[in-house]
Amino acid sequence: MESEVLFTIFGLEVTPEVTTQWGIIIILAIISFFATRNIKEVPTGFQNVIETGLGMIENTVSSVLGKERTRRFFPFFGTLFIFIIFSNLSGILPGAGTIRGFKAPTSSLSVTAGLAICECIAVQYMGFRTCGIKGHLRHFVSPVVVMLPFLLIDEIVRPVSLALRLYGNIYGEESVTEQIYELLPIGAPLIMMILSLLFCTLQAIIFTTLTAIYTDEATTLEE
Repeated sequence: MESEVLFTIFGLEVTPEVTTQWGIIIILAIISFFATRNIKEVPTGFQNVIETGLGMIENTVSSVLGKERTRRFFPFFGTLFIFIIFSNLSGILPGAGTIRGFKAPTSSLSVTAGLAICECIAVQYMGFRTCGIKGHLRHFVSPVVVMLPFLLIDEIVRPVSLALRLYGNIYGEESVTEQIYELLPIGAPLIMMILSLLFCTLQAIIFTTLTAIYTDEATTLEE
């Protein structure tokens, strides 16, 4: 299903997914601004909430990468997870998909494809930064040179799989929820909102964890 084009900027079409992304970016920028004001050594209130959330993300990533690499690359993983979960959850807000210019970004394949491309570039960058040029390229011919074409194909398939998985799950969840709302308008909305909250969070965790796994493979030094 093609998205509605709201307007164009220099020939580029702007859809509801794009405008919602802009809104999410602005909200996250405001949250980040206030979260970094008057930081205390012993967190309280809003700072405590933010640090607890970041701690949960850090624990998820460190379970794959370990503490050292997690600290080094955490800005990327933290940003990735937070943007995805906000994008996913925007779809369960009242008016999402019905108000013009307001639609969950991750329900669009173009958005999830963009996230997957960012993942692919970031993993290669982290691989080169950790292992060096020769060390990282060695991953593509290990254990034998004949594996090169297969490993290159694998590097292409991974982001494609990430993009399709996230898009398919979020788009499908929104479609199913919409149908249930039409059949059971009383009671069902609250139940589906709770289930959607858990589902959207799970999808963000899966995308981030898989990216961490790919990063682990790319940043592990060969003996």
